[in-house]
Amino acid sequence: MNDRIGIIGAGRMGEGITVSYLLAGRDVTLVDIKPRSPDAQKELHARVLANLRRELGTLCQLGLLNADQADAAMHRVRLCHRDEAAADLRAARVIFEAVPERLDAKRDAFQWLGQTCAPDGIIASTTSTFLVTELAGLVPHPERFLNAHWLNPAYLIPLVEVSRGPRTGDAAVQELLDVLRQAGKVPVQCAPAAGYIVPRIQALAMNEAARMVEEGVASAEDIDTAVRLGFGLRFSVLGLLEFIDWGGGDILYYASRYLSEAIAPRFASPEVIASNMENGRNGLRDGQGFYDYAGVDVNAYKLERLKQLCQRLEMMGRLPRIDAARTAPPSVAP
Repeated sequence: MNDRIGIIGAGRMGEGITVSYLLAGRDVTLVDIKPRSPDAQKELHARVLANLRRELGTLCQLGLLNADQADAAMHRVRLCHRDEAAADLRAARVIFEAVPERLDAKRDAFQWLGQTCAPDGIIASTTSTFLVTELAGLVPHPERFLNAHWLNPAYLIPLVEVSRGPRTGDAAVQELLDVLRQAGKVPVQCAPAAGYIVPRIQALAMNEAARMVEEGVASAEDIDTAVRLGFGLRFSVLGLLEFIDWGGGDILYYASRYLSEAIAPRFASPEVIASNMENGRNGLRDGQGFYDYAGVDVNAYKLERLKQLCQRLEMMGRLPRIDAARTAPPSVAP
């Protein structure tokens, strides 16, 4: 595999994606696109290379690679300014744009890429701010353009949210998905909508957590403990919609109605929950919900999910132990 991965923008996200592909064994050209004086360019490049070495060193500390492998990875990256990147980018099949979240910066990057990379080279913006439909008009041959939203730290979090535009070609989508999977990523596809999937969900959850502190419902420490050991732990095994099916959509409906009356209308359930109830799609017990469980061995499915939960509890040192109350040291009264 001779073609390089091109990454435009040497900031935090550009560095993170670079480390992901260095770890995966791919060659990377990381391009500093911003005009700079020679001294400023030299200073920035030294800092970026130091950052890459530090992140690879962190991966060594985590046991994901050794020092020799980290050194070899650093030899697979070429950090250069835009004036030196043309040949590499013309050969690159996939180029990730990771410049600052300003429309003028995006416009400049795409205009330059249109003059530099191959006409069929896939361009994927890592933006978390602009929709693919807002940016596609800035890119020559928009059939090869789409958004690929990585989550920090990019070299560890497996999820990448991919959003195609109305003119994005199927071949471009498939090639990008393949390239993401080469870096061990799990791509999911979503429509051009503000917030993608994860930011939209987490914004609601984070705002509600902050609101509970503001209202004196619980301390920040207790809320975060509840999230780590309850909310987040369960949803690391069961997805949100899968969890609705697990417990029953009708339970969510009535709980939401109670919360919307007791706290605020923002807790009201969406229409799809009531519709599923009316059509006997409450989840596992009905054999259908957001998922179809026809032909599924429900007992085996539930056992597998519980095994995954136990694995996470084991890693956290929270797995229940038989006779724990008998063997635990006596508590000391304050």
